[in-house]
Amino acid sequence: MDFEETLSTSFEALILNKTRTALSVLGIVVGIASVIALITLGQGSQKAISDQIESLGSNLLTVMPGAQVMGSVRSYMGSVTTLTYEDAKAIAKSPQITAVEAVSAELIRNTQVVAGRANTNTMITGVMPAYAQIRKLEMESGVFISQRDLDSQTKVAVLGPQTVSDLFGEGTDPVGENIRINKINFRVVGVTESKGGGGFFNQDDVVFIPLTTAQKQVFGQDHVNTISIAAKNEELMEQAQNEVGYLLLTLHNLPEPEQADFSIMSQEDIIGAMTEVTSTFTALLSGIAAISLLVGGIGIMNIMLVTVIERTREIGLRKALGAKKKDIVAQFLVESVILTGAGGLLGIILGTLISLALVKMIGVPWTFSFNSYLLASGVSAIIGIVFGFYPAYKASNLSPIEALRYE
Repeated sequence: MDFEETLSTSFEALILNKTRTALSVLGIVVGIASVIALITLGQGSQKAISDQIESLGSNLLTVMPGAQVMGSVRSYMGSVTTLTYEDAKAIAKSPQITAVEAVSAELIRNTQVVAGRANTNTMITGVMPAYAQIRKLEMESGVFISQRDLDSQTKVAVLGPQTVSDLFGEGTDPVGENIRINKINFRVVGVTESKGGGGFFNQDDVVFIPLTTAQKQVFGQDHVNTISIAAKNEELMEQAQNEVGYLLLTLHNLPEPEQADFSIMSQEDIIGAMTEVTSTFTALLSGIAAISLLVGGIGIMNIMLVTVIERTREIGLRKALGAKKKDIVAQFLVESVILTGAGGLLGIILGTLISLALVKMIGVPWTFSFNSYLLASGVSAIIGIVFGFYPAYKASNLSPIEALRYE
């Protein structure tokens, strides 16, 4: 039997049982679609975060509380409260610091903001005036936080465009309006221009207030979450990092750098850390989704075994007429590969549509991953061969006489 005849016979056998064929394919479709959608979503989120971090400039340093991971001893970076507003002021004013252009400490909390009858849960960020310069913020209307606001603990707020839309509606200018944060009234003095982004890292969904107001009146905290530092240029990044590091060691009464209770990270460090986290998360989700591929493969093997039993007399007749073992193996193996191939193709189409819907819903860019599509195609073909071989081998070993007697 030549290949064309084998292929034709396989299609006829599968079409004869449409419902069974569709159910067999479904497991592969769901598995392939899940893997593609999750990989695409993970890579899109990773790209969105990287693009937004890179948009802040190449001369940005971020000081975080806690030590960097060193072996298995200290791995609590960002989990302690060792940085203060006084640290930021010392960095900005110290004559030892010559490579730094601007400094801003930040206190960040998520909480509810109310304006009239509208409300939203957003990120409240207490900042210093230099924050706008460091983070390259432009004003769409009004003004940013001033030094006077900081010194006087003024109750003023600057809103991101997404927050404006959530609280006041699109196309409105809320400057002069009032909002409430933790039941405290704030007057809106400015709106920032859109920085883009979405999902878990939306730079437009934010409310900026003076750092001192956030610490003393809103959240009751003496520490800060981070200190953002802009070096004078990219070439002075290492010098700025060393100067700030040694000053903080002195301020915190720490004699050795190994005892540091803070970490200084560049943009490349942050992007690398975020990439590692998102990659691990994507791999974990994809691994879970891949389990459905295994289940789909087992389902196809079960269906093919049932098919072998149903077609026992046919197999016996073909062997009696001179069909060889390889012809029988080829027959059932081709049927299995057709099932998984069709499932793989439909899964790729469905996975692409789901990923497009998800990235639009979450607000991250859609990225085409050739590797994920290649992986999906390869896996579906392998499943067809691996899980189809045993039923095909079993069919080929049937005795012609016993097969013809089978009822």
